[in-house]
Amino acid sequence: HIVITLGEMMGNAGLTLNAPDQKSMAPSSANEIADTYKKLSAELLEKIAVEWNDEKLNEVIDIYGEKWTRGYTLYILIIHEIHHRGQMTVLMRQAGLKVAGVYGPAKEEWVSYNMPPMP
Repeated sequence: HIVITLGEMMGNAGLTLNAPDQKSMAPSSANEIADTYKKLSAELLEKIAVEWNDEKLNEVIDIYGEKWTRGYTLYILIIHEIHHRGQMTVLMRQAGLKVAGVYGPAKEEWVSYNMPPMP
C-alpha cells in the first residue's frame, strides 16, 4: 500500500516515479516489498533534490480534489509513512518478532542494555 501511495501521491504532485500501479500483482515476498520501497524512496529523494526548491514547495496543486502546496503534500506523505511504521510495529510485536529502534532503543532492546524496558 505505501509503495503505491508514494508513487501515486508524488505523481499527482508532479514527480514521476517508477512505482507499481494499483493493478500490479501483489509482491510474492517481504524482501520484494522492502527492495521496491528502498528503490522508490531513493528515487523520490533524488527527484526532490533535483526538481524541487523552496519556490516549488510553496506552489499550490490539486491533490485528491483539494488545494495543497507541494510542501504540504510531502508532509502528508511523511506522516502517512509514520502511521504505517506504527502498524508494522504492532504487527511485529503480535507475531513475536524483534522490533528495531528507530528514534532510539525499542522497548525490546532495553533488556540488551541491562535496563528495564521503558513503559
